[in-house]
Amino acid sequence: MAHTYEDLHKMTAVQLRQIADGIEDERLKGHSTMHKEQLLPLLCNALGVAIPHHHVTGINKTEMKTKIRALKAERAAAIEKKDYKGLETIRDEIHELKRKLRKSMV
Repeated sequence: MAHTYEDLHKMTAVQLRQIADGIEDERLKGHSTMHKEQLLPLLCNALGVAIPHHHVTGINKTEMKTKIRALKAERAAAIEKKDYKGLETIRDEIHELKRKLRKSMV
């Protein structure tokens, strides 16, 4: 049976271990004690299943991250000055930028 990454990702660790039982591969040695986070990539590699990467669409990721870094520096300065009103607005801006970045991931 051919598996896709989505199918494997939805399975429990117990189900993944059962699949790994039937595969003779050096990478899967000790699979019975592995957690799902450890077992899933190894199982995908052993089965030849491609692991998808997240891509950002619709925005400039580099520009957004640069803005976030600049806002973090402003946040540190506001904490030192004890400017709590300004601190709140800076934190809100960082939060909104991070949300936009996460929503644009595909």
